Amino acid sequence: MTVDQASSATPQFVPVGDNDARVFALDARTRACRLAAKAGLDCAGEARIGQAAVLADMGFAWDPAWLKAIAGRPATVLTLGDRVVLAHVAPHQDPGPLAAAMAGGSPPPLAGFERLDAETAELSYHELRKRDRPFVMPLAPANARQVEKAAYDASYKGVTDALTLYLWRGIAFHLTRWAAQARLTPNQITLVGAALCVATFFLFLRGEYWWGMATGFGFMVLDTVDGKLARCTGQSSWWGNIFDHGIDLVHPPFWWWAWAEGLAFHDDPFETVYEYLIVGAIVAGYVAQRVIEGIFMRRYGMHIHVWQRIDSRFRLITARRNPNMVILLGSLIFNRPDMGLELVALWTMVSLIFHAVRLAQANARRDRGATLASWLA
Repeated sequence: MTVDQASSATPQFVPVGDNDARVFALDARTRACRLAAKAGLDCAGEARIGQAAVLADMGFAWDPAWLKAIAGRPATVLTLGDRVVLAHVAPHQDPGPLAAAMAGGSPPPLAGFERLDAETAELSYHELRKRDRPFVMPLAPANARQVEKAAYDASYKGVTDALTLYLWRGIAFHLTRWAAQARLTPNQITLVGAALCVATFFLFLRGEYWWGMATGFGFMVLDTVDGKLARCTGQSSWWGNIFDHGIDLVHPPFWWWAWAEGLAFHDDPFETVYEYLIVGAIVAGYVAQRVIEGIFMRRYGMHIHVWQRIDSRFRLITARRNPNMVILLGSLIFNRPDMGLELVALWTMVSLIFHAVRLAQANARRDRGATLASWLA
């Protein structure tokens, strides 16, 4: 069944029970309250009749998407087997029996509540560009690592590039766990990544491409870790989001220009005019693709990459930083860094044409009166 995340009056969030298990170095109650704060809910010590509340059994771990869904559905409970995991108690309902059943680990009375089964319900993750069945798991010290892995996987975007989705997913998980245990913040991870990003620029500029690849890929991995750490520990912030995405948006053209300049330290530097053409094509194509994505989002309320399955598949390899770095790495293996940048320019143009055609096709469908929807919806 499909759950619509409807909006309603904001309830309080009330953790029920205690749990010694630590997930990403946080006790169950602290982590749950952080996730609730990110969902716009205030954490309270107890629920009272006459005040809407979301009760959460601390014996379970759950995807934050469930919290948002339940918070928008008064008089609804999320169950796993015969246990209630989350419950939205409306102002006219008595939270006492539910809270007592949660604390005692017994099946509660559900008269007057709509029931959602965690084993069959699905949600559409608009922010993470995927459709999935969010996880719900019993939480105990013995399975804390399994819960961490489930929470980490749940924080992953369903539509992104192939390297992020497949290559360093496992590495980033271990780094995320280590960062949480070391009490590092997402912004600190982003800052380290920014330093590696700047180092990559100067290494490329000096033609030290292999060292630049090392720092560049280090930055790319940390670019995954900071976001996952923020989501898994409830530490994401407006400034952190601007800091992280600002770096992501701005730095790629500087890398490609530095790569072109670095060719002067090798056997086949570009002629000045040709360098301007190659770098100009990459930068102009990159900017144009971003503009197309913005137009699509504004017109249709969704990312162009989630319109149809082909768009999501093409996102795996489209001319963004990570796939471009794979092309450049291949050129280094064959000792042709000049050809690598030429191939990046070519692939950028191919990707730009693909996205321009997809925007035109979407506009044509809209003009015929069709309503566009994501294949993930």
